[in-house]
Amino acid sequence: MRIVIAEDDPLLREGLALLLRAESMDVAATAGTAQEALDAVEAHAPDVAILDVRMPPTHTDEGIRAAVEARRRHPGLAVLVLSAYVEQSFATRLLTGGVGGLGYLLKERVGRVEEFLDALRRVACGGTAIDPEVVAQLFTRSRQDTRLERLSPREHDVLALMAEGLGNSAIAERLVVTDGAVHKHIRSIFAKLDLSPADRVDRRVAAVLHYLEDARGRSR
Repeated sequence: MRIVIAEDDPLLREGLALLLRAESMDVAATAGTAQEALDAVEAHAPDVAILDVRMPPTHTDEGIRAAVEARRRHPGLAVLVLSAYVEQSFATRLLTGGVGGLGYLLKERVGRVEEFLDALRRVACGGTAIDPEVVAQLFTRSRQDTRLERLSPREHDVLALMAEGLGNSAIAERLVVTDGAVHKHIRSIFAKLDLSPADRVDRRVAAVLHYLEDARGRSR
């Protein structure tokens, strides 16, 4: 796995590089600004780009804009964005740019090495990884949406774990139910959210994006 890291904090940047190299991953380049990150993606054609949300010069949304631009230039590029805080609108901007190969994690998740590496590998393989804290705020802010009210409490639980990027077996293990029960709940979620099998998108991701977009609309 070839990786480019963009993080303006040199300690975290080098710490990430050391961690990933210790896992036998190829850190092709590190960058301290969004423009350097884009240049590194062009030069090294990585499998995954890891970017901080807030980078120089304004420390607002440079990392998100760089992630969106990198995906525009290289549609197959997997992107994992790191943020110090839950910034839901930024997560939505990133994730609505496409489905698959995308992740949004809080930086504190890096300290939980196995969780971080699992999320990175999932994103690299074309999956998604959304931080549980983002998911928690998503549901908190979505209580008044009538579409959300269609879901049962157990379906809420299943969708929250789907949003984190967990597969059916992992969801079943977390909720202590059978794989068959999880599959049944997911089919019901898709039906209640009017997500058709004929849709040319990943319905699991579409379900999550639906609520991210709803939450962003209410926060304006």
